[in-house]
Amino acid sequence: MDFLMQRVSYLKGLADGLGIDGTSKEGKLLLEIVEVLEDFADVLEETIENQMELEEYVNFIDEDLADVEDEIYDSDDDYDDDFEDYYDYDDDFDFDDFDDYCDDEECCCDCHDELVETEEAEKVDE
Repeated sequence: MDFLMQRVSYLKGLADGLGIDGTSKEGKLLLEIVEVLEDFADVLEETIENQMELEEYVNFIDEDLADVEDEIYDSDDDYDDDFEDYYDYDDDFDFDDFDDYCDDEECCCDCHDELVETEEAEKVDE
C-alpha cells in the first residue's frame, strides 16, 4: 500500500515540477487526475485498514466460539459417560420386540399410519 501512496506522491510532485498550468483545459484535467488518484489511494488504504481490523475481530469471535463449543460438547460427553455408567446394557435385549407405535389413532406423530401400512404389508406377504 505504501508503494501506491509513493507513486501518487511522485505524480503530484512531477505535476508540480513541470509547472502545469492549472488554468488551461489540459492542465486542469491532469491536476484533477492526480487529485483523484490521491483520493483513490486514501480510500484504498482506509479499506485495507478496516479489513485488517475486521479480520482481527473475526478471529476473536472464532476463538470465543471455539471456547463455547468446547464447553458445550465437553458437557455433552460428560453426560453420555454418566448415562452409560447408570444403565447396564443387556446384550440379549432384542429391539425388534419393542413397539415403536403409540395406540392413539388421533396422534399427531403419524405413527399410527406407519403401523397400518406395516400391518397391510404383512397381510399381503402372507
